[in-house]
Amino acid sequence: MTQQLLSLRADLVGVFGDPVDENPTGIMQEAAFAAAGLNWRYLLLRVSAEDLSSAIAGIRAMRFRGINLTIPHKVSVLKYLNEVAPDAALIGAVNTVRRAANRLIGENTDGKGFLRSVREDAGVDPAGKRIVFLGAGGAARAMSVELALAGASHITIVNRTRSRGEELVRTLNQRTPAKAEFVQWVGDYPVPPEAEILVNATSIGLYPNEGDKPRVMMATIGPDLLVCDVIPNPPRTAFLTAAAGRGARTLDGLGMLVYQGAIAFKLWTGLQPSIPVMRQALEKVFRS
Repeated sequence: MTQQLLSLRADLVGVFGDPVDENPTGIMQEAAFAAAGLNWRYLLLRVSAEDLSSAIAGIRAMRFRGINLTIPHKVSVLKYLNEVAPDAALIGAVNTVRRAANRLIGENTDGKGFLRSVREDAGVDPAGKRIVFLGAGGAARAMSVELALAGASHITIVNRTRSRGEELVRTLNQRTPAKAEFVQWVGDYPVPPEAEILVNATSIGLYPNEGDKPRVMMATIGPDLLVCDVIPNPPRTAFLTAAAGRGARTLDGLGMLVYQGAIAFKLWTGLQPSIPVMRQALEKVFRS
């Protein structure tokens, strides 16, 4: 009888970031790996901006199956990759790298995760909708591009820094079917009555500053508006609570985090993960 060899070596993925200590992604990914019977490990790796080149060389040498990127690496990683997916190139940022043979390929799952959450958790099709984004950073770029490609008719980017907001608007107008405009964020932003979806794409309200809210004129929020927040911790932000008090429908950032992680899981493993397992793992952490 031929004895089958048992491999004790785990396949490795993880996240590069600085800071990274409170990143919850590993919790849901390792729960999904266990549920799928995979001997995989997800590592939280603190990598400074000046060490990114060495870190990428390290995952090549150690044959990582992939890596996530968070602040401050989503843009700077581009020059170290063999290939970048077209939508990630359009967004101008990568949050997930997958290994194909000896090639590292950059993807962006943030916007896709948000789009799936809007469609499945909120039950809203963004096609033809007028959408307002608060912020013009990496999250806003990824989400606005994906919603524009999904058929959103008009996108307003509200941001304090004019140059960054106008640059995103140019990208949307020149490279997607949507019409976009920039509004400078000064004081409390009045939500226009024709808006159908409002998205807080900033970090305002993130733990431990969970009492903070983006400066929005709350009297302009009503029951015809879907108000979304990208922040997963706490899932029920002060902003969403205030919007619900005005009668608006709300969508928290937990779904986006789960769905973008599920897309990364599939890119790395080729398998579909258990969404309920991933969501439950995060909910347990955020309740603790």
